[in-house]
Amino acid sequence: MLPMITGFMNYGQQTVRAARYIGQGFMITLSHTNRLPITIQYPYEKLITSERFRGRIHFEFDKCIACEVCVRVCPIDLPVVDWRLRTDIKKKQLLNYSIDFGVCIFCGNCIEYCPTNCLSMTDEYELSTYDRHELNYNQIALGRLPIPVMEDYTIQAIPNLTQSKIDKEKSLDSKTITN
Repeated sequence: MLPMITGFMNYGQQTVRAARYIGQGFMITLSHTNRLPITIQYPYEKLITSERFRGRIHFEFDKCIACEVCVRVCPIDLPVVDWRLRTDIKKKQLLNYSIDFGVCIFCGNCIEYCPTNCLSMTDEYELSTYDRHELNYNQIALGRLPIPVMEDYTIQAIPNLTQSKIDKEKSLDSKTITN
């Protein structure tokens, strides 16, 4: 008789535990019903990237001194720097600079360690092509600045969703309730 009673008690405990787990899952599902959809119609709507977003690299040819620091700090030795030594002024003259974005890991080391700040990150993230060789940018392609999302009149700019949530939380925290 005693094993039968303990069996019923175990069965009852397991039933209560299962009902509690189902209830917790149902509460999570109900909490998601109050949220707005986050769907973005991509070609016509674009998110505004955050300040520290690492997009395509911008290169300023006139500032570069061909020191090759960017090549040395790159984990995959990606930038290709061609230069020649000018003996009359005893300086390097930059001939060609190129980066293959099909291989680049966008780590930002080249920008961080550049002594003349001739490299910078842009907000451009649309680098997809049908041909892999189109991702090899030379100094002319790297020198072009992309059109910012805010200035493109054909596209509706949507602020970053996480940033808008943080701003709402800050505004709620700053309000004080007085009786």
